[in-house]
Amino acid sequence: MPTPPAPSARPPAADAKTTARTDAQAAAAAPVVSSVSPSSGPAGTAVVITGSGFTGATQVRFGTALSSFTVVSGTQINATVPTGSGTVQITVTTPNGTSTQNVTFTYATVTAPTLTSLNPTSGPTSGGNAVVITGTGFTGATQVLFGTTPAPSFTVNSPTQITATAPAGSGSVPVKVTTPGGSSNTLTYTYVSGPAITSLSPSSGPQAGGNTVVITGTNLSTTTSVHFGTTAVAFNVLSNTQVSVAAPPGTGAVNVNVTTPGGTSNNLTYTYSPIPTVSTVVPGQGPTAGGNPVMITGSGFTGATQVLFGTTPAPSFTVNSPTQITAIAPPGVAGTSPVNVVTPGGTSSPGAFYFYVAPPALISLSPPSGPAAGGNTVVINGLGLALTTAAHVGAASVPFTVLNDNQVSVTVPIGTGTAGINLTTPGGTSNSLVYTYVPAPAISVLNPNLGPESGGTVVTVTGTNLATTTSVHFGTVSAAYTVLSDTQLTAVAPPGTGAANVNVTATGGTSNNLTFTYVPPPG
Repeated sequence: MPTPPAPSARPPAADAKTTARTDAQAAAAAPVVSSVSPSSGPAGTAVVITGSGFTGATQVRFGTALSSFTVVSGTQINATVPTGSGTVQITVTTPNGTSTQNVTFTYATVTAPTLTSLNPTSGPTSGGNAVVITGTGFTGATQVLFGTTPAPSFTVNSPTQITATAPAGSGSVPVKVTTPGGSSNTLTYTYVSGPAITSLSPSSGPQAGGNTVVITGTNLSTTTSVHFGTTAVAFNVLSNTQVSVAAPPGTGAVNVNVTTPGGTSNNLTYTYSPIPTVSTVVPGQGPTAGGNPVMITGSGFTGATQVLFGTTPAPSFTVNSPTQITAIAPPGVAGTSPVNVVTPGGTSSPGAFYFYVAPPALISLSPPSGPAAGGNTVVINGLGLALTTAAHVGAASVPFTVLNDNQVSVTVPIGTGTAGINLTTPGGTSNSLVYTYVPAPAISVLNPNLGPESGGTVVTVTGTNLATTTSVHFGTVSAAYTVLSDTQLTAVAPPGTGAANVNVTATGGTSNNLTFTYVPPPG
């Protein structure tokens, strides 16, 4: 039977295990500090410590002073420099030990920061804009104040520059920066109310641009930009309520707004107008005195500011639609004038013409009188009659025939007394000439009322309206006559036989008949 092992053999096995564990712990690497960045600065400076073995770090010391820290990884720790002075060694402690490397941090002399400029120096009351602060000593900055209000966020770009977001506010406030070295001097930042615009004058213009537009509103004195749509334009600040610009080229309708440190204004609409065109003018002619309505058709008439007849503006006009305008023709000189329309888009090119016609002038009537029964033809002599459109005798419109530019014939209606005769052309209505209605003649007595068949008897004819006698007839035979007065004339009976009707024809017509008897010679 084998001999069991001696009891003393078990303890040595246990001692070997313990010794192995102790040796493994001893073999674990203590932390190593290889660098710190930055390596100098005031207390409160954020530094990055690099090395190895940082996992589970329990302490970071600057000299003997403990620092607050965050283990980022086994090779990086972010720490905040505690209060101290001079040059001190940085050590990191983990469960595996404390670093021994001679990596140092030098405390810099701490001075209060100084401010030299703000950009911009003003902004909207709503805040939110970025303000670049320039100066010195900004490292470790802990606060940026606008008045008593902290900036909602800021970034230390360098020891000489900070970018801060302005909080909401009003009026003018001091801006200062706080660092571990203290508080800076102050610079003034002004809260500006946002701009508002109320009108554009004009609110439309040519597609080629270049015209001056005055923008009216409030809080415009600090304008930094003006936009037509997406196009930034040059501008001139006239006052706190007005800015002028030269409109850029464009088409259609665009939004116009103004930007100041207080923000961007509301939008107003600016309309680009095409150049108008004129195609027809109806009527195409009219009097030199003007005053008649003219219908103009074309395109691009919206916003029309002027209608020109030659170089003379129409005294009034109405834009009926983008393609039609009714204008009152101004006075003009006889002849042709181009008609043009002016809009914010420009002036139309001559495409239609208006003919100014001189008014007709009447010189004489032939004959100047006629029967009350009317129906006779009168030739009117004058000037500028070729375009006659109407003829009037008194108040009556009568038929007419244009014979040439100097003569028009009309048929006279029934009437009495006198009546004015005039003609109308596109040039207007002429002067009037007097036409006299003459009553028809009437005869009451023939003395003698008989005579020889051989004729030659002198017969006195008594009646009325005989002064304008043009003929005396014995039957169908015309007799020689002499007018003595409006009530008497003498006529020489022509040869005849039997009984003959005697009548008198005058301007007023032909009279009634009386009988003259031819007596044969004695047999």
